[in-house]
Amino acid sequence: MCTVCDSTDKTQQSRRNFLKLATAGFATTVLPAFAASAQPPKPENVISPQEALQRLMAGNERYVADKTTPASFSAMRASLAQGQNPYACILSCADSRVSPELCFDADRGDLFVTRVAGNFVTPEILASLEYGTAVLQSPLILVLGHTSCGAIKASIKAVKSDEDFPGHIQQLATSLTPAIDAAMKRNPKDLEEAATRENVRLNVESLRNSTPLLRRLVQTKKLQVVGGVYDLKTGKVTLLND
Repeated sequence: MCTVCDSTDKTQQSRRNFLKLATAGFATTVLPAFAASAQPPKPENVISPQEALQRLMAGNERYVADKTTPASFSAMRASLAQGQNPYACILSCADSRVSPELCFDADRGDLFVTRVAGNFVTPEILASLEYGTAVLQSPLILVLGHTSCGAIKASIKAVKSDEDFPGHIQQLATSLTPAIDAAMKRNPKDLEEAATRENVRLNVESLRNSTPLLRRLVQTKKLQVVGGVYDLKTGKVTLLND
């Protein structure tokens, strides 16, 4: 073996060993520390994945009907200053017209929200969702797409016109290309709608199988990962079937 190849193999092995040690350290220090907590800040948030999903959708129904729960900003402030135990994690688009806390009629401390234009999994998003589920023990992840998504539109344009966008915007379009390609193969009447749904599905599947942390939680039924699309016109969230 050449010196360069041998050096590369040793570097890769060192990285693998580091990741194993880091994961082991995470499991033996951070997780027990959270589990040892005497009382979660919001006991009502300690629920099953199915109950969490039902609670989310019930909140969305109130939002659509304009019957949201009045917020009391001072009531939970002291408790939440000591910690958090959200009942659901949301991977949402960064679009200013989409606000998960509002559309699910949720209070502070209820949702652990990650956002990026195009609502897709990045290493940073994945790490955040691992923290939200493995450490904060949230039983649910919802990947939330939405209608008229600018990132989806840009990616469609990039694929169909072979166009590059300025700055780092192209990275968004490139990351969404698999969803566009998958949607185009179906030859849908509405490519934008099909791509939006396909993007949600692909990222749901990615999260379910991404890392040992999330995969183990899903396999033991401690975590459910689902997808949905938010309609900008009505405010309604429609869950997608697997």
